[in-house]
Parts: sequence; structure tokens; C-alpha cells
Amino acid sequence: MIYFFYGEEDFDIENEIGKLKKGLDKNFLEMSFKTFDNPKFPDLISILRSQPMMFGKMLIVINCLDYFSKTFEDKEMKQIEQALEDNNENLDIVFVAQLPRGEGKKLDSRKKFFKLLSKQNAKECAVIPTYKTAELEGRITKIAKDKGVKLDKDAMTALISQIGNNLRQIDKELDKLKLFAYPKDVVTAPMVREICISNEDLFAFSDFLMENRKDKALLEYRKLLDTRYPLEILSTLQTMLRRWIVLKSKAKSASSMELSRMTGMHEYVVKLNLQKLKNTNLKDLVRLKQSLTDAEYRIKAGLALDVEKEVENALFR
Repeated sequence: MIYFFYGEEDFDIENEIGKLKKGLDKNFLEMSFKTFDNPKFPDLISILRSQPMMFGKMLIVINCLDYFSKTFEDKEMKQIEQALEDNNENLDIVFVAQLPRGEGKKLDSRKKFFKLLSKQNAKECAVIPTYKTAELEGRITKIAKDKGVKLDKDAMTALISQIGNNLRQIDKELDKLKLFAYPKDVVTAPMVREICISNEDLFAFSDFLMENRKDKALLEYRKLLDTRYPLEILSTLQTMLRRWIVLKSKAKSASSMELSRMTGMHEYVVKLNLQKLKNTNLKDLVRLKQSLTDAEYRIKAGLALDVEKEVENALFR
């Protein structure tokens, strides 16, 4: 079978691939599950014509976002189409076009490659805007149900208010909330406020940082460290910075509704953020984001001797 998953919501794309992986023999995963990143045309054809071995079904994931910024020749498209038609029944091939979150980018549906893949088992994994409250609450309810946990109405409101529409982060926070609520299975708003990182807390911290009041910013950062792991703070701050950069760079050319769609934030929240960022320099935001990205790489690569200090140095250098 051929599948095509595309869009900004990486959490949904990963879950769709996870469902297909469940059909593989766990004893042969190294041989039956392969991932390729934008292979060159000859390699792509070879991959599409792969033959499963004696260990049953095989799953191949092809990250293909780069293919939408180029054009295949007609004869190449014919070869790709033929290879897809000749797909072995024991071979599942998944084309993935993971779009960067929060940048408002779309795939060009006019391209022959898109039209070809859209005829397969195609699914757009779009980010749910926070203003689509009912839809977002429905997804969160399902994620929570799968974990065996319930959210009361106030808890749901608090979770969306503090986390927004980032399903991956919500999924992680629900894991923590489940442990915190044990032995009960109902999560309340006070639990959310105590366990989950609050964007308001980070705003207080970042406000001082952007105003160059480093003494107060450092104090706020160390307060956050009392209950949060540095990488957790860094990850949340990266998400916020990404949104702020979009707001600052597009504020003059886009309406608040368009900015809401680009960032996944409610229109009212967009206006509040723009007000707070009024005196903030875009270059400073970009520079800070790059510093945090470098720190995250060093931490994950095992190059940082002290994780807290690594994040602190990135923030206050």
C-alpha cells in the first residue's frame, strides 16, 4: 500500500506511521522498517521497487518535502507512477511531507508529484487552530482517554490556555498529569496550573530578558528550575519564540486573523502578544532562538557538562 501524510502536525503524522509499524514483526524491525530522506531519483526508484524478505511485511518511510521544491521530468514521473502501481502487497510505502510548524506554508497542489500522491491513501495532518475550541477539545479528550485519564471542564480550559494547540506537548503533559492525579483518574484545573509550564510564567521571564533586565530574568529562570527540567523550559520557550518571530516579522503585512492562523494562537492572544512584543527587536528574538538551538544540540549530543548552565549561558550570553 502507498500512503501520503503531509502537513504541520508532526504528532499526527508520527501516530499514523506508528499504526502501520504495529503490523510489522517486532523481531525483525531493523530489517523491515526503513527511513529515507529525499533520496535522489535513481535511489527513489530502487527503494520503491524493494522486495520484502522472509520476515513478512516491510514498511518504508520516505521524507519527501524537498521534492515539492523541484520538478521531476515527465519520464521520471512515469517511472515513479509505474513503480507505485507495481507495489508489492507486503510492502507499505509512506511518503511524508512534514511542513515547518507555525510558518503558514502549504504544498503546491498543482505539482504532478502532489497529484500523483494524493491519489493514494493521502491524509493532511493540519494543526488545529486554538479558536476551533470544540475540535481541539475533542482531540485532547481522545488523547487523554487513550491514556486512561479524564479532564474536567476547567482543566481542559486551563490546559489549552497554558499549552495552546501543540498536541505533542499536550500529550507529554497528560502523562505527567496522570501520574500526579494517581490514584484518581480525573485531572483538575489546579493540577494543570501546578504541573504544566505556564506561558504566563515564561512571559514574565522573557519580558525581563527582552528588556535586558538580566538580574530579574535570571531570578525567574531559577524559579522555573525549581519545578522544571531545563530542556523542558527550553523546548517551551523555543515554541514561543517561533511564534513571536512570526508575529514580529508579519505584523505589518498580515491581519490578526491571518497571524492567528499562522501561529495557531487565538486572535485575542495574538493581539496581547503583539502588544508585549512592541518594543522587542526582531533580530534579538532570532539571535536568542539560534542560541537556544545551539544549546539544545549540545545537550542532546552529550557535549554539555552542566545542562542548567548550558541553557543559562544561551539565555544570558
